[in-house]
Amino acid sequence: MALNLIMLGPPGAGKGTQAERFARVRGIPKISTGDILREAVQTGTEIGRRARAIMDRGDLISDDVIIGIVEERLNRGDARSGFVLDGFPRTVAQASALDRIMNGRDPLIVVDIVVPESELVRRLGSRLICESCGANAPIDGDGALTMCPRCGGRLVQRADDDEAVVLERLKVYHRQSEPLVEYYRARPTFRSVNGAQTPGQVASDLASAIEAAVAPGVPR
Repeated sequence: MALNLIMLGPPGAGKGTQAERFARVRGIPKISTGDILREAVQTGTEIGRRARAIMDRGDLISDDVIIGIVEERLNRGDARSGFVLDGFPRTVAQASALDRIMNGRDPLIVVDIVVPESELVRRLGSRLICESCGANAPIDGDGALTMCPRCGGRLVQRADDDEAVVLERLKVYHRQSEPLVEYYRARPTFRSVNGAQTPGQVASDLASAIEAAVAPGVPR
């Protein structure tokens, strides 16, 4: 059975770090919408050219373009044995489109990483990003990282991570995500994981939750 995993969670929950770790351990691709959007634009695919034209006008990328880029990526051979989606879907409309894309494939496993707001504010206020590639530094809690683990660039603090901005971003996330979580919650392959733990414990709980979701006897 292919492990088709969606990672949900607010900014600062550590879902990117967990998605990267899980994908590496299981030998399946981690698919980030930001990464595949940049790739589509750089390689000049048909939908990438549409995305570039939209961005050049200063407009937001529409659902149909994002959905098309995700579909194109999920249809590659390496994603047939499973994948970890990070950053998609963000809306119920995108989730519905993903269900259509997944028709005939193994079911989606959906994991929501839950972290109290006070902890998210603390994490985001001290979060570092790479000034070269823009990747978030792993939230490891020890403050030891000074270089980007992806490209080796220097890690700096985000300019928009002050408390007022963080609280507004979390408010927007919850407004958008609550309908999405409810869309998936009734599915037998939906699980929640406590993200207010060490990264190692979250990874362990995540693996256990996924194993439970794919156990024999769980409806598909």
